[in-house]
Amino acid sequence: MLTINFKKLNIRPGYRILDIGCGTGRHTAAVFQFKKITVMGADHNIHDLCEARNRIQLHERLGEHGGGRWGLAAADIVGLPFKSDVFDLVICSEVLEHVARDDIAAAELIRVLKPACNLVVSVPRYLPERICWTLSKDYTAANNGHIRIYRKKKLIRCLESLGLKHWSVCYAHSLHTPYWWLKCLLGPDREDAGMVNLYHRFLSWDIMKKPKLVGWTDRLLNPVLGKSLVVYFKKEKK
Repeated sequence: MLTINFKKLNIRPGYRILDIGCGTGRHTAAVFQFKKITVMGADHNIHDLCEARNRIQLHERLGEHGGGRWGLAAADIVGLPFKSDVFDLVICSEVLEHVARDDIAAAELIRVLKPACNLVVSVPRYLPERICWTLSKDYTAANNGHIRIYRKKKLIRCLESLGLKHWSVCYAHSLHTPYWWLKCLLGPDREDAGMVNLYHRFLSWDIMKKPKLVGWTDRLLNPVLGKSLVVYFKKEKK
């Protein structure tokens, strides 16, 4: 399940790409399929990094890669272990809502990004997230600590004040929004909720099979129900 639309990005051979907060490597593995790139996945969760390694190695065994290089690093977003102006693309998907000092985190993302290159940030969209918070007091703890909800204009204004310029905004995962509302309503930690489990099976089927009708419905509903807000920025030249 990809949140970032790579068709919007002109990824070329030789690119160095950072996926910060890579989790189990969904975006890292997807980027690795582009021709002759170097991708670095970074996260503070060692277990997730191990899952990311297994995912990428599976792609290697299946020949689903572009002949580039990959690496994984245990790293904290507020103190990235990389030189300044080194990456041609930085991806930060569903991370900032977890970080206490998101201002420092944003500055670090911009620091490691080359001038005139792209940063893509996704966070939970305001209204779907607000409804989740309202339906369940346990929701934020169940998702590793969502400590804030972003409004689109405020997020853009904050990052542009640090030297970026946004050039595209979109929404993703509309079909996941009712799932989370249902999960919050019945209890985010429950594993015996039949309706939730049935909906999860549907989402898993959609991810694996990618039926065209379901994909079309998801894209149609994204402007209204999209669970994620995705903003594409470009770093201004020095």
